[in-house]
Amino acid sequence: MGDILVEVRDLYYTYSDDHDALKGISVGIRQGEKVAVVGSNGAGKSTFFLNLNGVLTPSSGEILYRGRVMGRSKKELNELRKNIGIVFQDADNQIIASTVMGEVSFGPMNLKLSREEVRERVEEALAYMNITEFRDRPPHYLSGGEKKRVSIADIIAMKPELIIFDEPTAALDPLNAGRLEHTISRLEKQGMTMLISTHDIDFAYRWADRVLVFAEGSILADGDPVAVFKDMEVLLRAHLRRPTLLDMYDLLVERGKLPDEGRYPRKVEDFAEIL
Repeated sequence: MGDILVEVRDLYYTYSDDHDALKGISVGIRQGEKVAVVGSNGAGKSTFFLNLNGVLTPSSGEILYRGRVMGRSKKELNELRKNIGIVFQDADNQIIASTVMGEVSFGPMNLKLSREEVRERVEEALAYMNITEFRDRPPHYLSGGEKKRVSIADIIAMKPELIIFDEPTAALDPLNAGRLEHTISRLEKQGMTMLISTHDIDFAYRWADRVLVFAEGSILADGDPVAVFKDMEVLLRAHLRRPTLLDMYDLLVERGKLPDEGRYPRKVEDFAEIL
């Protein structure tokens, strides 16, 4: 992996109702990493993301981007939002323009780019998400899967260094969830740094280089997916289940169908190779 892209030091965040949503979060994200963020609802995942992107102001603690502490000046906030993009769980919370073209143009225009550069970025993003044909359509009349593709194009047009996906498959049918995973795979091949919060444990297990487990505003575990999901104490405290492939492998070893070599498969293809 590359150098540390974003670092969080002792981050606290308290909402106006005195609810302590984050309690001393410290973590670094390296360039090119694929990090799955898991935990039950209310564990602090979305609040963590909104602090990273500069939408929320930490109660205390520091956020560093490429080694520099990011303060609250307009310039520093713009730098965070330019380089750390969030694809929200509900696309309707992200979409604001009256046409798809206007929507995807909004971010690059705020970067004070030339009209030609904005046009090029928008065309690239629309083509990347295969939604060029929607350019003149009102985004709020699109289907849920189509809106999700528009919201991802929003972020791609900004050309960030880190993309955060907050529960990206929520409310998507299997077809659109599969399309989304294909998009994530394409971004991965281009070396994009990604954080994805998800309740889909099987996806987190097969996709991530690293798993962060949130519980009650703290990071309960941080490590390799196999190590994290084998830790029953962590899973019980975070109200998580083990991945299906992990259970299947251990069951076959226990029944003597496979040798106990610790070759934990992360994907179905890996499992087929072992068999």
